[in-house]
Amino acid sequence: MSKEEQHTLKIYNTLSAEKELFVPIHDGTVGMYVCGPTVYSHVHLGNVRTFMSFDMIYRYLTHLGFKVRYVRNITDAGHLTDDGSVENDRFVKQSRLEKLEPMEVVQKYTVYFHATLEKFNLLPPTIEPTATGHIIEQIELAQKLIDLGLAYESQGSVYFDVAAYNQKGLNYGELNNRNVEELLANTRDLDGQNEKKNPQDFALWKNASPAHIMRWNSPWGEGFPGWHLECTAMSTKYLGTQFDIHGGGMDLKFPHHECEIAQGKGCNGIAPVKYWMHANMLTLNGLRMSKSSGNYVLPHELMEGTSALFEKAFLPFGS
Repeated sequence: MSKEEQHTLKIYNTLSAEKELFVPIHDGTVGMYVCGPTVYSHVHLGNVRTFMSFDMIYRYLTHLGFKVRYVRNITDAGHLTDDGSVENDRFVKQSRLEKLEPMEVVQKYTVYFHATLEKFNLLPPTIEPTATGHIIEQIELAQKLIDLGLAYESQGSVYFDVAAYNQKGLNYGELNNRNVEELLANTRDLDGQNEKKNPQDFALWKNASPAHIMRWNSPWGEGFPGWHLECTAMSTKYLGTQFDIHGGGMDLKFPHHECEIAQGKGCNGIAPVKYWMHANMLTLNGLRMSKSSGNYVLPHELMEGTSALFEKAFLPFGS
């Protein structure tokens, strides 16, 4: 495939809300990061749909002749449903429910995830880092943001200072076209808000209560990383301070990807990503497929014919 043919590719960039000519940062190579699963439970078909979308993009970029470094992480720690208490940690909840150690939960559902994507004939990424394997990088990143005046420690936790970020002429909310006033109006009353300077500030590192099982030493005491920080640390380590494509489901645009932009710009003074790509949600019964609503189908139910929604089984690739 010639360079001329490579450069006729256009991508819909969520950041600009326009189709843009794809021009990689480094000629002939592409760095792509996709937010991977949080391995506390089975992935459902909606999750698989997102990974299938980016598998197609990965294959097509390779078909065009690009050398692609495709990084897709595993979130195996620190995924709070909000910035509040340990009761909102999905791994802790599941470990109590199944009477397993948290890392047993991680192993069980990581194996299921890999086996599921293999049945759908998806290619593995070139790098698949885990959050727990990059605790040092996350602590260093949080400390750098503190040193730059963009984060602060409070009661053993570290929070990103959104007001300080905007005072530097940056724009928290740019990906979602939202301003701080809108964010304030839509901020829920969460546990831990009394630790923050402002409600819209988000956790980079959380102090571990005595009940929290997954914990690591840090300059601020024992704790665990914030979900948003994990992806910035891993994407930066393997793709650099700016890379070509960041992908994920539409549900990650806010706050997760918004926070990643702020962390990257705050630390390195440059937009971390050129092209933001988001896969839309799979719907079921006219509603978004999700575990929280109970409106979902698991891949093995589709393949075994055990879902009441289907009259027969749909065999996986190669069966």
